[in-house]
Amino acid sequence: MIKAREDQERLINEAQAYSNGIIPEARGTAQRMIEESNAYREKVVAEAEGESQRFESLLTEYQKAPGVTRQRLYLDAIQEVMSNSSKVLVDVEGGNNMLYLPLDKLVQPNISKSQSSASREVDVNKIVDEVINKLRNENTTTARSRGIR
Repeated sequence: MIKAREDQERLINEAQAYSNGIIPEARGTAQRMIEESNAYREKVVAEAEGESQRFESLLTEYQKAPGVTRQRLYLDAIQEVMSNSSKVLVDVEGGNNMLYLPLDKLVQPNISKSQSSASREVDVNKIVDEVINKLRNENTTTARSRGIR
């Protein structure tokens, strides 16, 4: 009987100690979650307000010069999409063909493993410049042969 009472008191004390540790931790976690959700709400609202202000200023510019603004938006979108691509498409004026240049594969055999990414970028830019100059020369030659200046 005495042992049962001692076990009961011990278990009550253990439960009380567990409760004293868990409840503050749960309250702290709940408070942290509330603060995080408030911060997220403020962030989303601020981003939405910024985007709406950006849109309104863009609308004003579009109303002033729709063609220029449309072209700029198109170029910005293409730049964002293509910035991670290692492939180049070249559209030559006066021609019906679009040239596809897989620069990553053209440059790959010429690059040793010891070269840095900066030197690879220089090599890619050099190749792009060479190809564009060659296309311009071919386009000029074709135009001259047709009697177009």
